Amino acid sequence: MALDIYRENNQNKGIKERIDGWLTFFSSDRPKDIIALIEKYPDFKEMYEQVYEICRNIEQVIGMFSKELYELDRNTVRYMIDELQEENRRWKEQDRRQKEEIRSQEEEIMRLRKQVEQLNSRKEQTRE
Repeated sequence: MALDIYRENNQNKGIKERIDGWLTFFSSDRPKDIIALIEKYPDFKEMYEQVYEICRNIEQVIGMFSKELYELDRNTVRYMIDELQEENRRWKEQDRRQKEEIRSQEEEIMRLRKQVEQLNSRKEQTRE
């Protein structure tokens, strides 16, 4: 977006400084701009030649993207594995807490049953 703005604003101003050269290099593919840049800064010619060769060899470009996509896929898989491991850890922790809660409730039930039994036993003793 910023390069588009530069290109629109700099259309008739020309290349005055090296920074203008870089911005032109990155923002324009018009022959007129490329010629003006190379005339002002000849070292850009080699970079344009490299870009041209890469564009001519589309297999190389596809290979570049394939390597990047492969790496992106690997990173995505690693991220997903990390996320699943973290989710698994959370589920295990939740399971552990629920089991602990169940144990605590069972102990409370046992305690209450004993109290009921004691009360029933006292009731029977008082009846006799």
